[in-house]
Amino acid sequence: MLRTLFLTMLTLALAKSQETEETITYTQCTDGYEWDPVRQQCKDIDECDIVPDACKGGMKCVNHYGGYLCLPKTAQIIVNNEQPQQETPATSEAVGAAANAAATAGGPGRGVTATGMAASGVVPRGGFVASAAAVAGPEMQSGRNNFVIRRNPADPQRIPSNPTHRIQCATGYEQSEHNVCQDIDECTAGTHNCRADQVCINLRGSFTCQCPPGYQSRGEQCVDIDECTITPYCHQRCVNTPGSFYCQCSPGFQLAANNYTCVDINECDASNQCAQQCYNILGSFICQCNQGYELSSDRLNCEDIDECRTSSYLCQYQCVNEPGKFSCMCPQGYQVMRSRTCQDINECETTNECREDEMCWNYHGGFRCYPRNPCQDPYILTSENRCVCPVSNAVCRELPQSIVYKYMSIRSDRSVPSDIFQIQATTIYANTINTFRIKSGNENGEFYLRQTSPVSAMLVLVKTLSGPREYIVDLEMLTVNSLGTFRTSSVLRLTIIVGPFAF
Repeated sequence: MLRTLFLTMLTLALAKSQETEETITYTQCTDGYEWDPVRQQCKDIDECDIVPDACKGGMKCVNHYGGYLCLPKTAQIIVNNEQPQQETPATSEAVGAAANAAATAGGPGRGVTATGMAASGVVPRGGFVASAAAVAGPEMQSGRNNFVIRRNPADPQRIPSNPTHRIQCATGYEQSEHNVCQDIDECTAGTHNCRADQVCINLRGSFTCQCPPGYQSRGEQCVDIDECTITPYCHQRCVNTPGSFYCQCSPGFQLAANNYTCVDINECDASNQCAQQCYNILGSFICQCNQGYELSSDRLNCEDIDECRTSSYLCQYQCVNEPGKFSCMCPQGYQVMRSRTCQDINECETTNECREDEMCWNYHGGFRCYPRNPCQDPYILTSENRCVCPVSNAVCRELPQSIVYKYMSIRSDRSVPSDIFQIQATTIYANTINTFRIKSGNENGEFYLRQTSPVSAMLVLVKTLSGPREYIVDLEMLTVNSLGTFRTSSVLRLTIIVGPFAF
């Protein structure tokens, strides 16, 4: 009896001690999961959200329980909600025990046996947690191994009712002031073990070490990626820099707003260096000069062209160079015609200084004043420029019957031989013979008189004459009848003025 009473009291004491035992929460999750302190269960980590560039080569990242998949962008993902969820690979014995506990638990106070269970385990989306001690909520207790398996609270946001109760957080987490487990930022805290050439990236519950952007891992080092040898990022020139690159443009181009395309610079608008005319071309520009100028050796400035040096035929008389052009000048007595030739000015029609008893005679390059009455005694003026010696005057018997005054002008250096003047009888007598000769003024043989008909002759220039100079040549016509009983003569006094120039 006493033994029976002692065993009964011992059993009650053990039961009492178990009720007052402190609850221990085990929050270690397998890879790919993290502990949710609010919902008090392990939840899947979305690697596609936290791992930078999780998939390469244009693949898309698809999160999966405990990991992630890299699939082509064209892949179609079909989810069958009716199929049971797969268990997360935890400690196999713990997962099995937790699953068995979930299947056999009948409610509070009903015992279950969790044999061979490891320290902890979790079944994703199963809602059961295996722990080494009792936790708050509906529970199932193993009488042999003293494990407690309980269901999660109905409210996922529920915070433990005892705020002073310290909870045990998984590695990489720490308890916050609100008595929940929060992530430790190892990168900020400096508790990571990344190399000096690596960048620390914080993850939930952990961290990862990566090479900085523009670098790639090669063995135990991060080496620079030469972007210029991989892809033609730049339109024209690529310059690699440690961890990056930049684009350059050839002379005459500039970078566009996207920093890799090169656009042509219109130098004529931006900074016109041309002295006169600027023409933009792709990647450069060219300078041109106005008429009368030529580009200098620097291909920017313009130098005046001395047109007068290029040719001696630009002007008939004299060429005068001017900035960008030239002009022609003519000597006194001439005027410029059609910009280059010289034309004689007829001073007799414009302004002359001849007296009233004089007549003005224009010649090439000037003018002369001659008496209106050129007759000298014993000749008398009978008509304009015609002087006659009266027959009644005995002196006239030995003199030409008449003298006619004529004037002509020729240019200097006229080509020879050249017909310059024609003489012809004004009165024709029957049975007479006319002969012509140069009576005076041809001492150097510059002229020759050629008879062209019985009543006319032509004065021919046979030597080149240079002016200015005046020649007075008497051309005589001798008339004799066929019997030789009548003889008379007439003189044409020709004044030839040679101009100073060949124009």
